[in-house]
Amino acid sequence: MRPTIKLFDLSQRVDHRTEVLSGLTVALALIPEAVAFALIAGLSPLTGLYAAFVVGLVTSIFGGRPGMISGATGAIAVVIVALAARHGVEYVFATVVLAGIIQILAGVLRLGKFIRLVPHPVMFGFVNGLAIVIFMAQLDQFKTADGTWLSGLPLGTMLGLVILTMLIIWGLPKLTKAIPASLAAILVITGLVLGLNIDTRSVGDIASVSGGFPPFHIAAVPFSLETLTIILPYAVIVAGVGLIESLLTLNLLDEITGTRGRSNKECVAQGTANILSGLFSGMGGCAMIGQSLINVSSGARARLSGIVAAVMLLVFVMFAAPMIEQLPMAALVGVMFMVAIGTFEWASLKSFGRMPLHDVIVMVVVAGITVLFHNLAIAVLVGVIISALVFAWENAKRIRARKYVDEAGIKHYEIFGPLFFGSVQAFNEKFEPSQDPDEVIIDFAESRVADMSGIEALNRITERYRGAGKKLHLRHLSADCRELLRNAGDVIDVNIIEDPSYKVVVDKLD
Repeated sequence: MRPTIKLFDLSQRVDHRTEVLSGLTVALALIPEAVAFALIAGLSPLTGLYAAFVVGLVTSIFGGRPGMISGATGAIAVVIVALAARHGVEYVFATVVLAGIIQILAGVLRLGKFIRLVPHPVMFGFVNGLAIVIFMAQLDQFKTADGTWLSGLPLGTMLGLVILTMLIIWGLPKLTKAIPASLAAILVITGLVLGLNIDTRSVGDIASVSGGFPPFHIAAVPFSLETLTIILPYAVIVAGVGLIESLLTLNLLDEITGTRGRSNKECVAQGTANILSGLFSGMGGCAMIGQSLINVSSGARARLSGIVAAVMLLVFVMFAAPMIEQLPMAALVGVMFMVAIGTFEWASLKSFGRMPLHDVIVMVVVAGITVLFHNLAIAVLVGVIISALVFAWENAKRIRARKYVDEAGIKHYEIFGPLFFGSVQAFNEKFEPSQDPDEVIIDFAESRVADMSGIEALNRITERYRGAGKKLHLRHLSADCRELLRNAGDVIDVNIIEDPSYKVVVDKLD
């Protein structure tokens, strides 16, 4: 029996050295990301850093995917930027708390399993689009404060340091895996910049990262229906975007590590983390695919790395801000470039011309929406809708009927394929009431009635045969189909030939 509460898998072999070093690398990479996302949302840098600490710590301890890193993200930032501009940071805190409650409800209602309905082409599009977004987000570091591109010596210095960082990350694992390549690259580039007094942009040039422990703070907003109407739409979007990005990241890490995370547990953890983030002056967050890939590629597989990353982030903010502010942005940009390269599914490019055209279209559309709008929830939703419509169309074309007349003069229609809204027209076209004998049997042994449109189709075909003065029977309806017809008894009157009990196999999901 699975225990109700099980924070740590004590049977799992943990490489403590790898976990600690991976966590330290992630903490260093988290700082500029959290600061940048807070600024995108129009909030103070500490709001993003506090969210990275609180969300990262809570999900690392209670989440459903060991090794996954959560924190302040761009997906959340672009949702709350309008709210922050119109109503202020206090409404952001209230929205994050409400979003957390919604996410917990999603976990309690076991809605996390529906992430399995995301098709593989949508996953490819999501990953590729996100890789491009990660890459493009780093390009701002090649611009001056007034938005113009760097040129001359500053550009050459930046490019040289970035390329050197990438070469270290690529080449070091071929020599030794004693230290994570990303951490080694950051330390080497920082040493070069400080030792040779190279003039290049540092973390401190973006914003100060100095602060204290996240202060407990209840959002100073009126507890009224008006406040709820303001924050509820944003909270629903924040909750949805956060869960989609987190659960897709969980699935991606499942594939990389060959293990399986727990989606509903992750929903509850994300919700709890956002509630606490909103109560401790944070902007809220969700899983970060870039940092998660840094962590996993460094060898981390347990919860310890995420805990170390969150705790070290807070230590940097409280005690080591002057040192962290000296880290060259070139080193961090190089790390994120390598993350983008590693994230992109290069194998998906080989699918062009080999995969069905509709799968390729879905992949490109999802990637395009992700890149253009930075809205992962909309991108995934559009991809799922297109895939579902294609699936419905393909299944609608597959319904067919085998016809014959037995020795008693009864005509049989053996139906193959599902009867649902997409196949109703093709189903109706297969019958000829005016030319059929007085008694007709429709056999559903190889078919099933899937929805109300199917029931209405049976009602219409029954009326057609009744109008022609002929008798119609339905045979071999599965138990769930007969239940549908019983529930629709006031809508449809059909004659069902009773059959033996047919057991319907149902996939029981977590």
